[in-house]
Amino acid sequence: MAERFRITLGQLNPTVGDLAGNAAQARVAWAEGRDAGADLVALPEMFITGYNAQDLVMKRAFQLDVMTHIEALAADCADGPALAIGAPWAEGAELFNAYLILKGGKIASRVLKHHLPNETVFDEVRIFDSGPLGGPYSVGDVRIGSPICEDAWHEDVAETLAETGAEFLLVPNGSPYYRGKHDTRLSHMVARVVETDLPLIYLNMVGGQDDQIFDGASFGLNRGGKLAFQLPTFDAVTRHVDLERGPDGWEIVEGEKAVHADSYAQDYRVMVQGLRDYMRKTGFKKVLLGMSGGIDSALVATIAVDALGAENVRCVMLPSEYTSAASLKDAEDCAQALGARYDYVPIKAGRDAITETLAPLFEGTSPDLTEENIQSRLRGLLLMALSNKFGEMLLTTGNKSEVAVGYATIYGDMAGGYNPIKDLYKMRVFETCRWRNANHAGWMMGPEGRVIPENIITKAPSAELRDDQKDSDSLPDYPELDAILEILVDRDGSIADCVAAGFDRDVAKKVEHLIYISEYKRFQSAPGPRLTKGAFWLDRRYPIANRWRDPS
Repeated sequence: MAERFRITLGQLNPTVGDLAGNAAQARVAWAEGRDAGADLVALPEMFITGYNAQDLVMKRAFQLDVMTHIEALAADCADGPALAIGAPWAEGAELFNAYLILKGGKIASRVLKHHLPNETVFDEVRIFDSGPLGGPYSVGDVRIGSPICEDAWHEDVAETLAETGAEFLLVPNGSPYYRGKHDTRLSHMVARVVETDLPLIYLNMVGGQDDQIFDGASFGLNRGGKLAFQLPTFDAVTRHVDLERGPDGWEIVEGEKAVHADSYAQDYRVMVQGLRDYMRKTGFKKVLLGMSGGIDSALVATIAVDALGAENVRCVMLPSEYTSAASLKDAEDCAQALGARYDYVPIKAGRDAITETLAPLFEGTSPDLTEENIQSRLRGLLLMALSNKFGEMLLTTGNKSEVAVGYATIYGDMAGGYNPIKDLYKMRVFETCRWRNANHAGWMMGPEGRVIPENIITKAPSAELRDDQKDSDSLPDYPELDAILEILVDRDGSIADCVAAGFDRDVAKKVEHLIYISEYKRFQSAPGPRLTKGAFWLDRRYPIANRWRDPS
């Protein structure tokens, strides 16, 4: 009979700063592993603190509190399997991203992260010190190598572990989602397996933390890069994984291979999970949003209902004299289809009062964008009043195309605490609405079927701040705008790249100008879930005062 080693994997959802709650999750996972006869219970990178904790881990008081919880966890889990958990580790003046192996009531071993990511959403070079290249740790008579997240994207750490006696690799991760990320992870891990000729288990966390959503999708690879098991995306699960030792070393016993959904389903799950976890982790229970009858607010309302349940969502129509009858009907129909509360709050009286108040100062001027923005800011004021009065967090509804070029009113429709579609271009908004009308899953709390009326999807987009207004009056048509934005924002390309792709240079220059002059708005905007590597938050950091323009 072959020798076996059992690992219980905790693909779980920690909360940043909730040391007691994260430790409680660890205890539950450990108990499940103990009851299943596991040799090791493994949790993801920085699990005790939650990830990404950013500068919080630099506070000495926080570090000491972490160690108090780790020591208590070690004592509580003394009689049973070893427990591997990610945590910050301070040694003198240095601070490390560590993976601690708890056994027999103490910290039996520790691994220190060597390669610190300093790109996209990560600033670990700013926070942590680089640990040395180290060797494996022992659990019983089995030697395990644990490259921590970024360490597994470089060949030297895994190579050193293999050369110093590791029998398989266990990689703990805090790896957030972006579209297509899983395939990128898989290719890097296959490379490590081929280079070391060792099986590899990739363990990732799940859940939302501000703009970052962790998608889980943990997996195991045997020699040659053969997939042995694959866990679901986004679901918090505990799974027992067995390895068997044969003549050629350890091999992962094949298990469940969860099928991952397409990019539309995954993006939608990210937006739902991001909002759900943001609410739970910040303490909010209910949300409200301005329901305009347009496609963006319809999608945000749908995401909110799917994340929180219809009973926790308030849709507010705030019409002016420019609001069309079609928009009034579409907004009410959508709210009704979702089962959400629908309130009707006309803004004409308030708008007239503001106009009268400003009349002496505006005398001699012609109406312009100022008057349009008053409408938007009045709506923001009323929505924030409802938020304050009833403790409901206000959601903003600007898509990525609008956020990119500043087609939004600061302190108006930009007011709010979270924007579920912040990283979703306008054309993708249309397709996502069509996808949601045709698809339903168990993790959605909203109803099945067509919840977004067809007229909302097919009518021309308009802010309805003046007679016969269309978005195309101010912007290139969305297919063209989105394509240019993908070059300039997502690919960090140039005007020359836009021209080479077939776009008019003057149009591309206009879009570039709008991007740069809108930076101050984005600096003050609500966070939202990251779907791409070009998200407006930590992925892209530009100066607000900036006179440079691309001369190409």
